[in-house]
Amino acid sequence: MEPKVANKESDSARQKKGGVQYGTVKSDKYFSTTCNREKPFNILLPANYDPNKKYPVMYIMHGYYENQDRMIIKGNGTMYTRQIIGNAIAEGEAEEMICVFPYIYSSATQQDCSGMDDNNNRAYDNFINDLTKDLMPYIEKNYSVKTGRDNTAITGFSMGGRESLLIGMKRPDLFGYIGAICPTPGVTGDFKWKSGEEPHLLFMTAGSNDEVVYTTPNGYHDSFTKNGVPHIWHYVNGGYHGDNSIHAHIYNFVRAAFKA
Repeated sequence: MEPKVANKESDSARQKKGGVQYGTVKSDKYFSTTCNREKPFNILLPANYDPNKKYPVMYIMHGYYENQDRMIIKGNGTMYTRQIIGNAIAEGEAEEMICVFPYIYSSATQQDCSGMDDNNNRAYDNFINDLTKDLMPYIEKNYSVKTGRDNTAITGFSMGGRESLLIGMKRPDLFGYIGAICPTPGVTGDFKWKSGEEPHLLFMTAGSNDEVVYTTPNGYHDSFTKNGVPHIWHYVNGGYHGDNSIHAHIYNFVRAAFKA
Protein backbone atom coordinates (compact mmCIF):
# COMPACT_ATOMS: atom_id res chain seq x y z
CA MET A 1 0.00 0.00 0.00
CA GLU A 2 1.41 3.39 -0.99
CA PRO A 3 2.00 5.65 2.01
CA LYS A 4 0.08 8.86 2.54
CA VAL A 5 2.35 11.83 1.94
CA ALA A 6 2.02 15.21 3.65
CA ASN A 7 3.45 18.25 1.85
CA LYS A 8 5.24 19.15 5.08
CA GLU A 9 5.17 18.36 8.77
CA SER A 10 2.67 20.05 11.08
CA ASP A 11 3.92 22.64 13.57
CA SER A 12 3.08 20.26 16.40
CA ALA A 13 5.33 17.56 14.90
CA ARG A 14 8.35 19.73 15.73
CA GLN A 15 7.31 20.40 19.32
CA LYS A 16 8.14 18.51 22.48
CA LYS A 17 4.88 17.27 23.98
CA GLY A 18 4.03 16.49 27.56
CA GLY A 19 3.96 12.80 28.32
CA VAL A 20 6.06 11.91 25.26
CA GLN A 21 9.54 10.50 25.75
CA TYR A 22 12.07 11.36 23.08
CA GLY A 23 15.16 9.55 21.93
CA THR A 24 18.71 10.22 23.07
CA VAL A 25 21.35 11.71 20.77
CA LYS A 26 24.78 10.24 21.41
CA SER A 27 28.13 11.05 19.78
CA ASP A 28 30.39 8.13 18.92
CA LYS A 29 33.28 7.26 16.60
CA TYR A 30 34.63 4.24 14.77
CA PHE A 31 37.88 3.35 13.07
CA SER A 32 37.61 3.66 9.32
CA THR A 33 39.93 1.28 7.49
CA THR A 34 38.78 3.05 4.32
CA CYS A 35 40.21 6.38 5.54
CA ASN A 36 42.76 4.99 8.02
CA ARG A 37 41.54 7.17 10.87
CA GLU A 38 38.76 7.47 13.41
CA LYS A 39 35.57 9.06 12.11
CA PRO A 40 32.72 10.58 14.14
CA PHE A 41 28.99 9.99 13.92
CA ASN A 42 25.87 10.83 15.89
CA ILE A 43 23.26 8.24 16.75
CA LEU A 44 19.66 8.73 17.84
CA LEU A 45 18.55 5.92 20.12
CA PRO A 46 14.79 5.57 20.64
CA ALA A 47 13.17 6.37 23.98
CA ASN A 48 13.59 3.51 26.45
CA TYR A 49 16.27 1.96 24.26
CA ASP A 50 16.65 -1.65 25.31
CA PRO A 51 19.89 -3.44 24.32
CA ASN A 52 18.01 -6.74 24.60
CA LYS A 53 15.60 -5.68 21.87
CA LYS A 54 16.58 -5.24 18.23
CA TYR A 55 15.59 -2.18 16.18
CA PRO A 56 15.59 -1.34 12.47
CA VAL A 57 18.25 1.21 11.52
CA MET A 58 18.14 4.29 9.28
CA TYR A 59 21.26 6.07 7.98
CA ILE A 60 20.73 9.82 7.40
CA MET A 61 23.44 11.69 5.49
CA HIS A 62 24.46 15.35 5.24
CA GLY A 63 25.46 17.46 2.24
CA TYR A 64 28.61 19.13 0.88
CA TYR A 65 30.85 20.89 3.43
CA GLU A 66 28.58 19.63 6.24
CA ASN A 67 29.14 17.08 8.98
CA GLN A 68 27.47 14.57 11.29
CA ASP A 69 25.68 17.33 13.27
CA ARG A 70 23.83 18.83 10.34
CA MET A 71 20.81 16.54 10.10
CA ILE A 72 20.18 16.15 13.83
CA ILE A 73 21.66 19.08 15.82
CA LYS A 74 22.22 22.23 13.76
CA GLY A 75 21.21 23.06 10.20
CA ASN A 76 20.27 26.46 8.79
CA GLY A 77 18.59 26.79 12.18
CA THR A 78 17.53 24.32 14.85
CA MET A 79 16.98 20.81 13.57
CA TYR A 80 13.80 19.16 14.83
CA THR A 81 14.73 15.66 13.70
CA ARG A 82 14.60 14.23 17.24
CA GLN A 83 11.13 15.66 17.91
CA ILE A 84 9.72 14.73 14.49
CA ILE A 85 10.87 11.11 14.83
CA GLY A 86 9.93 10.86 18.52
CA ASN A 87 6.42 12.17 17.92
CA ALA A 88 5.91 9.81 14.97
CA ILE A 89 6.93 6.82 17.11
CA ALA A 90 4.81 7.97 20.07
CA GLU A 91 1.76 8.31 17.80
CA GLY A 92 2.28 4.79 16.47
CA GLU A 93 2.92 6.21 13.01
CA ALA A 94 6.55 5.04 12.81
CA GLU A 95 8.44 1.99 14.00
CA GLU A 96 10.83 2.33 16.90
CA MET A 97 14.17 2.79 15.14
CA ILE A 98 17.80 3.72 15.53
CA CYS A 99 19.02 6.57 13.33
CA VAL A 100 22.69 7.03 12.45
CA PHE A 101 24.12 10.36 11.26
CA PRO A 102 27.58 9.73 9.78
CA TYR A 103 30.32 12.06 8.59
CA ILE A 104 30.31 10.93 4.98
CA TYR A 105 33.43 12.61 3.59
CA SER A 106 35.71 9.60 3.00
CA SER A 107 39.17 10.46 1.73
CA ALA A 108 42.27 8.47 2.69
CA THR A 109 44.47 11.56 2.27
CA GLN A 110 42.53 14.43 3.83
CA GLN A 111 40.13 14.71 6.72
CA ASP A 112 37.71 17.35 5.46
CA CYS A 113 36.30 18.64 2.20
CA SER A 114 38.56 21.29 0.67
CA GLY A 115 36.56 22.36 -2.37
CA MET A 116 33.80 21.50 -4.79
CA ASP A 117 35.69 19.53 -7.43
CA ASP A 118 36.18 16.01 -8.80
CA ASN A 119 38.68 15.02 -6.12
CA ASN A 120 36.31 15.94 -3.30
CA ASN A 121 33.34 14.42 -5.14
CA ARG A 122 35.23 11.13 -5.19
CA ALA A 123 35.72 11.33 -1.43
CA TYR A 124 31.96 11.62 -0.94
CA ASP A 125 31.29 8.84 -3.44
CA ASN A 126 33.80 6.68 -1.51
CA PHE A 127 31.46 6.65 1.49
CA ILE A 128 29.83 3.48 0.15
CA ASN A 129 33.04 1.63 1.09
CA ASP A 130 33.35 3.30 4.50
CA LEU A 131 29.70 2.57 5.23
CA THR A 132 29.65 -1.09 4.25
CA LYS A 133 33.14 -2.10 5.43
CA ASP A 134 33.47 -0.06 8.61
CA LEU A 135 30.46 1.87 9.91
CA MET A 136 27.71 -0.74 9.46
CA PRO A 137 29.78 -3.51 11.13
CA TYR A 138 30.55 -1.14 14.01
CA ILE A 139 26.85 -0.28 14.45
CA GLU A 140 25.87 -3.95 14.31
CA LYS A 141 28.51 -4.86 16.91
CA ASN A 142 27.85 -2.01 19.35
CA TYR A 143 24.13 -1.28 19.05
CA SER A 144 21.08 -3.50 19.07
CA VAL A 145 20.04 -3.34 15.42
CA LYS A 146 18.18 -5.70 13.14
CA THR A 147 20.09 -6.53 9.98
CA GLY A 148 19.14 -7.19 6.37
CA ARG A 149 17.52 -5.01 3.73
CA ASP A 150 14.05 -5.31 5.31
CA ASN A 151 15.35 -3.56 8.41
CA THR A 152 17.78 -1.03 6.90
CA ALA A 153 17.01 2.38 5.38
CA ILE A 154 19.19 5.11 3.92
CA THR A 155 18.46 8.72 3.02
CA GLY A 156 20.35 11.96 2.68
CA PHE A 157 20.29 15.63 1.81
CA SER A 158 21.94 17.24 -1.23
CA MET A 159 25.27 15.39 -1.75
CA GLY A 160 23.98 12.91 0.83
CA GLY A 161 20.93 12.41 -1.40
CA ARG A 162 23.21 11.63 -4.33
CA GLU A 163 25.07 9.12 -2.15
CA SER A 164 21.83 7.55 -0.94
CA LEU A 165 20.70 6.92 -4.52
CA LEU A 166 24.13 5.61 -5.57
CA ILE A 167 24.43 3.33 -2.53
CA GLY A 168 20.83 2.14 -2.82
CA MET A 169 21.35 1.21 -6.46
CA LYS A 170 24.72 -0.49 -5.93
CA ARG A 171 23.78 -2.37 -2.74
CA PRO A 172 20.12 -3.39 -2.98
CA ASP A 173 21.06 -6.42 -0.88
CA LEU A 174 21.64 -4.12 2.11
CA PHE A 175 19.04 -1.35 1.83
CA GLY A 176 15.33 -1.93 1.34
CA TYR A 177 14.27 1.70 1.90
CA ILE A 178 15.89 4.55 -0.01
CA GLY A 179 15.26 8.28 0.30
CA ALA A 180 16.78 11.41 -1.20
CA ILE A 181 16.26 15.08 -0.29
CA CYS A 182 17.14 17.68 -2.95
CA PRO A 183 19.83 15.34 -4.37
CA THR A 184 22.72 16.79 -6.38
CA PRO A 185 23.62 15.72 -9.93
CA GLY A 186 25.89 12.76 -10.57
CA VAL A 187 23.75 9.63 -10.30
CA THR A 188 23.89 7.83 -13.62
CA GLY A 189 22.83 4.44 -14.87
CA ASP A 190 19.66 2.81 -16.05
CA PHE A 191 17.65 3.69 -12.92
CA LYS A 192 16.37 0.18 -12.68
CA TRP A 193 16.86 -2.67 -10.23
CA LYS A 194 17.00 -6.35 -11.17
CA SER A 195 13.86 -8.33 -10.49
CA GLY A 196 13.68 -9.18 -6.81
CA GLU A 197 16.17 -6.46 -5.84
CA GLU A 198 13.80 -3.50 -6.05
CA PRO A 199 13.60 -1.40 -2.89
CA HIS A 200 10.45 -1.66 -0.83
CA LEU A 201 10.39 2.14 -0.90
CA LEU A 202 12.07 4.82 -3.02
CA PHE A 203 11.14 8.29 -1.74
CA MET A 204 12.35 11.46 -3.50
CA THR A 205 11.85 14.93 -2.02
CA ALA A 206 12.35 18.20 -3.92
CA GLY A 207 11.72 21.82 -2.99
CA SER A 208 9.91 24.32 -5.20
CA ASN A 209 12.32 27.09 -4.11
CA ASP A 210 15.55 25.10 -4.38
CA GLU A 211 18.13 27.51 -5.82
CA VAL A 212 21.09 25.13 -5.43
CA VAL A 213 20.19 21.98 -7.37
CA TYR A 214 17.12 23.52 -9.04
CA THR A 215 15.39 20.82 -11.14
CA THR A 216 17.95 18.02 -10.69
CA PRO A 217 15.55 15.99 -8.50
CA ASN A 218 12.87 16.38 -11.19
CA GLY A 219 15.29 14.78 -13.66
CA TYR A 220 15.73 11.76 -11.40
CA HIS A 221 11.95 11.57 -10.95
CA ASP A 222 11.45 11.67 -14.72
CA SER A 223 14.05 8.92 -15.23
CA PHE A 224 12.40 6.71 -12.64
CA THR A 225 9.03 7.29 -14.29
CA LYS A 226 10.37 6.60 -17.79
CA ASN A 227 11.99 3.37 -16.62
CA GLY A 228 8.91 2.17 -14.75
CA VAL A 229 10.59 2.37 -11.34
CA PRO A 230 7.98 2.68 -8.56
CA HIS A 231 8.73 5.65 -6.33
CA ILE A 232 7.16 8.38 -4.24
CA TRP A 233 7.58 11.92 -5.60
CA HIS A 234 7.33 14.50 -2.80
CA TYR A 235 7.41 18.10 -4.04
CA VAL A 236 7.52 20.54 -1.12
CA ASN A 237 5.74 23.80 -1.91
CA GLY A 238 8.01 26.56 -0.60
CA GLY A 239 10.78 24.06 0.08
CA TYR A 240 14.30 25.46 -0.20
CA HIS A 241 17.66 23.69 -0.27
CA GLY A 242 17.77 23.17 3.46
CA ASP A 243 15.89 22.64 6.69
CA ASN A 244 12.26 22.88 5.61
CA SER A 245 12.69 20.31 2.82
CA ILE A 246 14.67 18.06 5.19
CA HIS A 247 12.06 18.24 7.97
CA ALA A 248 9.23 17.53 5.51
CA HIS A 249 11.09 14.51 4.12
CA ILE A 250 11.98 13.02 7.51
CA TYR A 251 8.38 13.46 8.69
CA ASN A 252 7.19 11.32 5.76
CA PHE A 253 10.10 8.93 5.31
CA VAL A 254 10.14 7.63 8.90
CA ARG A 255 6.41 6.92 8.62
CA ALA A 256 6.87 4.95 5.39
CA ALA A 257 10.02 2.99 6.27
CA PHE A 258 10.10 -0.54 7.68
CA LYS A 259 6.47 -1.20 6.72
CA ALA A 260 7.00 -3.82 3.98
